[in-house]
Amino acid sequence: MRLGWRTISGPALTAATALLALLLDRHLPVPSPAPLFVCIVAFAGSLSGFASGLTSAAIAVIGSALFFLNHRAVPGYATSDLVRLGMLAITAAGTAAITGLMRQRLLDAFALERRHYATAARLSAALDQVDIGIVLLDAETRAEFINRAFRDYFSLPDEKAESRPPFIALMYHGRDTGAFELPQDELSAFIAERMEMVRIGDATPINIKLSNGEVLRFVCAALPDGGRMLSYTPVTDLVRHSDAPSRADYYRSLRDPTGRNLIRYLRVAE
Repeated sequence: MRLGWRTISGPALTAATALLALLLDRHLPVPSPAPLFVCIVAFAGSLSGFASGLTSAAIAVIGSALFFLNHRAVPGYATSDLVRLGMLAITAAGTAAITGLMRQRLLDAFALERRHYATAARLSAALDQVDIGIVLLDAETRAEFINRAFRDYFSLPDEKAESRPPFIALMYHGRDTGAFELPQDELSAFIAERMEMVRIGDATPINIKLSNGEVLRFVCAALPDGGRMLSYTPVTDLVRHSDAPSRADYYRSLRDPTGRNLIRYLRVAE
């Protein structure tokens, strides 16, 4: 047991209460301080744990023994005094054990939550380094996480990405910014098909052509909690191999000037 203000505050408060009760009892009729002792033991156990609570309980029993002895006309204790002391000892020890155990469980829960938060933060940072777009949806298809690659592919502002938008809002954002290489009259059907795939958790991979020449392979994975994980893998160099070699300069011009190397070019054309 480490000594500190948390550790010694409970026993010190118990001892001070016992001394004050003994001093006041010499001049005024003072009721038994046993209920107050139990409250102090609970305070000590919740503040510093079982050891501090148990120490406070021991001091409380000793203080109560001196208090009862001061009320006796003859030396010694009556049976009723021993019964009350025994009940106080059991109650105080039980209170110390319960509050100490609850405090330890609470601390363990906080520590576990901190570890989970740290793991989630490291995972989020790692997913921001890959060139695969990742979107995690909850059971209501609201985005819980959108990595950097997806934001770059679809020019999604950070403010909107952090606002937990529903998947339909992400699809409409792609439509409104002209991200998809589709005629306007086909966009509504395309969005409806993607929404249905996500709703039923269809894991069939499909290729999505973007207006900048990039091709992403979209896969929806159903998660155990009812959510969805959506992945957008760049497969431009695999899909565009059948395109005309005369367009090689066009695809080279689509390279990302920031150096992220998210946009590939046609190898066959080279």
